[in-house]
Amino acid sequence: MGVIEHYDKLIDENNDPVYDPKTLKEYMDKWDGQTFIDSMRIDETKTVLEIGVGTGRLAVKTVPLCKKFFGIDISPKTIGRAIGNLSQYQNAELICDDFMIYKFHCTFDVVYSSLTFMHIREKQECINKVYSLLNPNGRFVLSIDKSQNEYIEYGNRKIDIYPDNPTDTKGYIINSGLTILDFIEIEFAYIFVGLKA
Repeated sequence: MGVIEHYDKLIDENNDPVYDPKTLKEYMDKWDGQTFIDSMRIDETKTVLEIGVGTGRLAVKTVPLCKKFFGIDISPKTIGRAIGNLSQYQNAELICDDFMIYKFHCTFDVVYSSLTFMHIREKQECINKVYSLLNPNGRFVLSIDKSQNEYIEYGNRKIDIYPDNPTDTKGYIINSGLTILDFIEIEFAYIFVGLKA
């Protein structure tokens, strides 16, 4: 099953992590959480981009902190749900498209992504694009799953993915021109913080 079809089906099944109970939210935080949010150093002067915004699980925490927020996702139904979940914020703009081909018309102070990079095959190309979208002194904060499985099983669905490992990811970040400021291991993921000097 393809990525778009899987995430659209999650919406059809009313699976929206924005409304997860507290225990499930705490579980999801094992891939990012407050450590991830704090690493972005967002404030009211920052323009922010989330790659793989989904329904807005992280965006509901970051949008209130920044000047302008952009979220991009390839799934029409998750973007539709995110629009509803973030409707109270005038500073949020959501884009339904493929990050790898979308032509942005601005640059960003912070670009972040969590639980998305495993869906991207062209990892070096992706991080090179992030570099091109960052303002000077901009931050890239990336959480990669520790799992090395080559697919996700969800009920009767199986979705092919491209697992990440920290050594390769570090190389991609350095090769893009970013400087690695921090590398943090949390329970289910590794978090990288890169800076465009």
